[in-house]
Amino acid sequence: MQPELAHIDTWIFDLDQTLYPHEANIMSQVEAKMAAFMIRETGLPPAEAARLRDQYLHEHGTTLAGLVAYHNIDPYIFLNEVHDVSLDTLAPDPDLNGMIHALPGRKLVFTNGDERHAIRLLDHMGMAELFHGVFHLEHAEWIPKPALKTFEKMMAVHAVKPEMSAFFEDSPKNLKPAHELGMKTILVGPKALDNSDSHVDFRSPSLKAFLTQP
Repeated sequence: MQPELAHIDTWIFDLDQTLYPHEANIMSQVEAKMAAFMIRETGLPPAEAARLRDQYLHEHGTTLAGLVAYHNIDPYIFLNEVHDVSLDTLAPDPDLNGMIHALPGRKLVFTNGDERHAIRLLDHMGMAELFHGVFHLEHAEWIPKPALKTFEKMMAVHAVKPEMSAFFEDSPKNLKPAHELGMKTILVGPKALDNSDSHVDFRSPSLKAFLTQP
């Protein structure tokens, strides 16, 4: 483990494309279902619906937050539909699970997904018993990362001391509030090594690659 992380006693993990590799293509399925939902609910042509979806993502943190704010969409209807995806491409990784288990201290999941999605994925990957808690979108009252108030609520619920915590994410923007609060930040994913944001402390092509570093 990196010497700069020797003091960490709380390890916080994003879920999608962080605890499993980007190549599993789970989110590509979710995104396709989001696109279809946007077209159906807004009545817009595909290109305009895609632009609106990108706008909601940029301005509100998630597509769902924009749909709730401007279209009165029931979050559960949206999430149940877009998360109804196949997990056939996602295989449990006992080696990664062992590495997470070996980290000293508590492990938490902090996700913009809902409880049902989080439980389904963690159970499928054999990870459910690795974590001391999961802070999901219902706990955040539908306000997603990177909202600072959502980070603060997560820390209050789980008694997290940011200066003693490290946060793994595949989204650079979600690491910014973590850094500002005093957490160590680790960006993972295929684009991580090309990132140069000052609020990112470590970069790795995957969580497993980072945890296997000498």
